[in-house]
Amino acid sequence: MYERFYGLREKPFSKTPDPRFLYLGRAHREALARLLFAVEERDPALLTGGIGCGKTTLSRALMDQLDSSFKIILLINPRLSPLEFLRALARHLGIDAPSDYKTDLLEQIGEKLYRLYQQQICPVLIIDEAQLIPYRETFDEIRLLTNFQLDDRNLLSVILMGQPELRRRLAHPVYEPLRQRIGMQYDLKGLEREDVDAYLDFRLETAGGSRGLFQPEAVDRIFAYSQGIPRKINHAASLCLIEGFGRESRTIDADIAEAVMEELALFE
Repeated sequence: MYERFYGLREKPFSKTPDPRFLYLGRAHREALARLLFAVEERDPALLTGGIGCGKTTLSRALMDQLDSSFKIILLINPRLSPLEFLRALARHLGIDAPSDYKTDLLEQIGEKLYRLYQQQICPVLIIDEAQLIPYRETFDEIRLLTNFQLDDRNLLSVILMGQPELRRRLAHPVYEPLRQRIGMQYDLKGLEREDVDAYLDFRLETAGGSRGLFQPEAVDRIFAYSQGIPRKINHAASLCLIEGFGRESRTIDADIAEAVMEELALFE
């Protein structure tokens, strides 16, 4: 609707986790570098952050940077019992008939991991929304996956991603054995005010537009509303473009942003 008016090829503030639109501010750049290091070292990793801060998009960017020597296994619905979790992992690894018995299933997984190692392939297990894992025993199975190893390396890399309650949950003493296995931890925060300008310009340019569409006073209001959370920035910026298009305004100024903030306040 507004794309042609603002010279855009596509919507710049879509809610889908497209890694093309990942703006690497300081925090996101550091998080991605740490995840890459953890995968290369095959250390278990923990990435936490609030709703909409960019964890899922970051995971997609990580996957894009890994070459064919890595096999990505992404679990986006972790509400699984221990056996369901192991069977899901087995299927993703390419085991055609996962056993219904845990002992046999673990043996199948171990054999498959070793065959992948011989092919110089490292599986990377990414568990998104890991705070939703319902059973402590499932976390135990995740921990025990790190027992599949050779003398000098693990046979797979495990990344747990989730909201801040995941970190609080894992702080309980019963999870101490798992915490000791985690080699990298990072808590992702929102963007700083100075990053929001660059974030908006980056996404506009990626969509075919030009920098500077959002005036500084409008950015101030978007930051105050979003507190630097990318998903909230995207929502507010999209509404600003719709409002600006309706007013036939070639820039997004403070008045347009304020009108959008008043609209958003009705749903807070």
